Amino acid sequence: AKRWDDKQMSQLKSTKEKLTEELREAMKKSRKESELNTVESQIRGLDTRLKYSKSDKEKTLKQIAALDEELRQLENKLELIAPKCEYIEKSMMARDQLIQEMKGKMNRVEDDVFEDFCRQIGMQNIRQYEERELRSQQERAKKRLEFDNQKNRITNQLEFERMKDTKNNVLRWERAVSDDEDELERAKQAEQKQMSEIDKLMRELDKLKSERQTKKMDVDAFEEQIGKARREVGAIAKDIQAAQKLVNSIENKLEMRKGERHSILMHCKMEDIQIPMLHGNMEDISAQESSTMESSMDSSSVAAQQIYDREARITIDYSQLNASYKDFEDDEVKKYGDKLAKAISDASLTLQKIQAPNMKAMHKLEMAREKLQETNEEFENARRRAKQAKKNFEKVKKERHDKFMDCFEHVSNEIDNIYKALAKNQSAQAFLGPENPEEPYLDGINYNCVAPGKRFQPMSNLSGGEKTVAALALLFAIHSYQPAPF
Repeated sequence: AKRWDDKQMSQLKSTKEKLTEELREAMKKSRKESELNTVESQIRGLDTRLKYSKSDKEKTLKQIAALDEELRQLENKLELIAPKCEYIEKSMMARDQLIQEMKGKMNRVEDDVFEDFCRQIGMQNIRQYEERELRSQQERAKKRLEFDNQKNRITNQLEFERMKDTKNNVLRWERAVSDDEDELERAKQAEQKQMSEIDKLMRELDKLKSERQTKKMDVDAFEEQIGKARREVGAIAKDIQAAQKLVNSIENKLEMRKGERHSILMHCKMEDIQIPMLHGNMEDISAQESSTMESSMDSSSVAAQQIYDREARITIDYSQLNASYKDFEDDEVKKYGDKLAKAISDASLTLQKIQAPNMKAMHKLEMAREKLQETNEEFENARRRAKQAKKNFEKVKKERHDKFMDCFEHVSNEIDNIYKALAKNQSAQAFLGPENPEEPYLDGINYNCVAPGKRFQPMSNLSGGEKTVAALALLFAIHSYQPAPF
């Protein structure tokens, strides 16, 4: 009994060391909080922006209130000034009416004074006569000025012609005309020659235009194929990601099943329950566990995997099991297990009644069971914490991947249009591609540009100006994802 207790205690110590190592590994994984701190800093930045926006809103509301108050004051002043304006307008209208009456009286007085004169010249009133005389005087002055200017111009031209040697000038101009005619003839011949060459070049240009249109159609077709291929690659990457998630889920379930199988085997070993096996025995389980506990000091996950791999070699003989039991579901297995546990408990009670137990051995057994229960609880708690930590890690990893892919897809979709706009040429191309499609934030991003009128070449072979335009396109595309509010 003492040897059994020592062996049990060594196994419990080994289990405790394993759980301690798993707890230490879980603490290491918890150090992934740096990424969460980054997210929190971004949240604090957004809170600061929100605070500034609220302060700007309050200032704007105060300005609007002040302007409304000023508007009300101006409306009050306008209401006070409106009667004065009406009074002034009425007085101005009265004065205009008075002026019109005075002008009418003056015109009637003038008509009475110049009535005989107007009758003699055939005018209705003196004002028409004054207007006609003023207009005729202006016309006479204008004609006199034109006549004087023409007279002076003719006089000056006559004096100039008298001073020139007309005959020599005529001979010189005749020679110049003949030379110009010869030059004109040669120019006509050269023009005909140039026209023939131009016709030839125009035909070649039309041919090149048709070839260019054909090439452009081919390029458009290739670009459409490339776009289709990119979309297909994106869809395949998403399918691969979904399949990877499904594989991870299946692996997690498989690990849980392996852990349950290991727990059952260990429980059978602890309770000295004989299990029929085709390969291996119960002692192999103990030896495997002890060897695994020694290696668990290096890595708990590697040790657990070694345990599962070794226990996988154990083949249990199910030939003695009733065929109806093989078709049980998980719930049915649990119910039947509870039923068997109850039967075992009843049998144990009957055995206690038949034979007086060794109280000291029972006490030690109870202590060992309590320790085992505590160890199992600690193990279950540690496994739940590890599972929760892994679940939180996968959640943060998914959020990180989703946020990165949202930004990356937006930038990769916008950068081509921005690069074309900066280059002012629709033949320019710019595209991004992750080196690691599954976890793109762990590796680099490939950025390639095709400058207008050039073939594809690495970014390092571009000129300085082309690199600058490519960098600006990348910068504007990144800024377009979440532009600053001010």
